[in-house]
Amino acid sequence: MSLPSNTLLSIVVPLYNEEDNVVLLTQKIHESLNEYSYQIIYIDDFSTDNTRNVVKQMDDDKVHLIELKKNYGQSLALAAGIDYAEGDYIITMDGDLQNDPSDIPQMLEFAKTDEYDLITGIRQKRKDSLIKKIPSKIANFLVRRVTKLDIKDNGCALKVFTKDIAKGLNLYGEMHRFITLLAHLEGAQIKQVPVKHHARHAGVSKYGLERVFKVVADMMLLLFIRKYFQRPIHLFGILGVLLIILGTLIETYLLIVKFGFGQDIGTRPLLIFGMMFILGGIQLFTIGIVMELLIRTYYESQQKRPYRIKKISIGDGKTA
Repeated sequence: MSLPSNTLLSIVVPLYNEEDNVVLLTQKIHESLNEYSYQIIYIDDFSTDNTRNVVKQMDDDKVHLIELKKNYGQSLALAAGIDYAEGDYIITMDGDLQNDPSDIPQMLEFAKTDEYDLITGIRQKRKDSLIKKIPSKIANFLVRRVTKLDIKDNGCALKVFTKDIAKGLNLYGEMHRFITLLAHLEGAQIKQVPVKHHARHAGVSKYGLERVFKVVADMMLLLFIRKYFQRPIHLFGILGVLLIILGTLIETYLLIVKFGFGQDIGTRPLLIFGMMFILGGIQLFTIGIVMELLIRTYYESQQKRPYRIKKISIGDGKTA
């Protein structure tokens, strides 16, 4: 089954100092997608080399260049490209030629069945240094264990989204590394397929070990959003109640010691701990209530609903 003739693809590629790669990447995209209708959206994340001018000099009608005012990072660059994209399917990939555009047609074969909302690649024989591989493996392991989402390669940038899912993503921080998890939280049906992976053609990697800490922080935020975004009182309220109970038990014990056995409790550290637990519990419970009110404001002020409907059928199965 081929794509309808009026189907448009949007290939979204963030660029940062890729002047030696972008021309060859454009040629490879043209060669791989010559049977499709498509637009190439390059987002220049305030490159310090000649990337912007190289893209403009190609004078290619299929190439759209978005120039950001400053270096925002890959997540916001992707968000800018996805917001601009007009395609029925939105395809993301890196600009360093490590992803291979020739994998896109096979990924579209799964996307066009309407069974999947996101097709994500699993890099085969990955051509990266250990400084990139080890943190990536740790992150993939943690995501699988904590979220129960069995994605083997969260770091692969080559992905094919339906327009609906891609436009619903909220990317910030280092969230592009968990874009598959974000899509899953939006209700996407996900298919993983093996894809090729090449050594970097030119330039240097922008990845460093300092990003590991950012990734961990963003993953913790994602896990909070996944479990408690719509019910923060269940997290902060329960923790607050537990602390209040613990503090009350401690203070009750000290009252018994004071009045039952006549012992002095004024210099005991346990007295301070008990009061700290009670006050801390009250604060956590209060935070839970405030966050519940904020969530209600978030949905009601923007007329949003905490759910997404994929399809509505009536009677004999026809879509409403």
